[in-house]
Amino acid sequence: PNGDIAFFCGRMKLEYELLEERCILDAFFKMNRYRLRHSSFEGGWCGEIVRERIEHLAAVSVLLYDPAADLLVFVEQFRVGLVGSVEPPWCLETVSGFCDRAHESPDEVARREVREETGCEVKILTPIGEFFVSPGMSVERISLYCGLIDARQADGVHGLEHEGEELRVVKLSREAAMAALFGRLNSTSVIMAMQWLALHREQLLATWGMQPVAD
Repeated sequence: PNGDIAFFCGRMKLEYELLEERCILDAFFKMNRYRLRHSSFEGGWCGEIVRERIEHLAAVSVLLYDPAADLLVFVEQFRVGLVGSVEPPWCLETVSGFCDRAHESPDEVARREVREETGCEVKILTPIGEFFVSPGMSVERISLYCGLIDARQADGVHGLEHEGEELRVVKLSREAAMAALFGRLNSTSVIMAMQWLALHREQLLATWGMQPVAD
């Protein structure tokens, strides 16, 4: 097939054929509609399908940790995706922001977003990993980090007015933050980052040249 990309799964060749692509929305987000078909695990081809996909999304997300005080710093903001599901529709999250990879590295964006959203500077930025958020409908990929900060610098309300942002800094003890997972802290990046911290905290602090605070 023309324009296909193939992979091999055991003896089977995984491939797809793009039949049509067109833009159906170009606003705050861009969305394309795809008509395509792909190979079947049972041999041959599955039937033709139509799918919409949100395009050109990449982001960074940073879990801010002050080991000296054993505090984590989050930001709270209104999220339209929670309207109708959570009341009030405000979400407590890691610092995050879109990343135009053609012009800035994820590391640069991460440090800038922390400054803009919390008022503090990242002393050390440690990569956790990258992941796709929702591959069934979006190309969005997030670069996830843990940042060493002095929590005393983080305070107040922040955000860029021309982007419609308003974010409030919230500090939680590590114990309180872990207890809030799947409750007040209930979005992908914050859950993954907090679970990563729980598994790798000793190693992280050694990398940062610090001693763990006793649990």
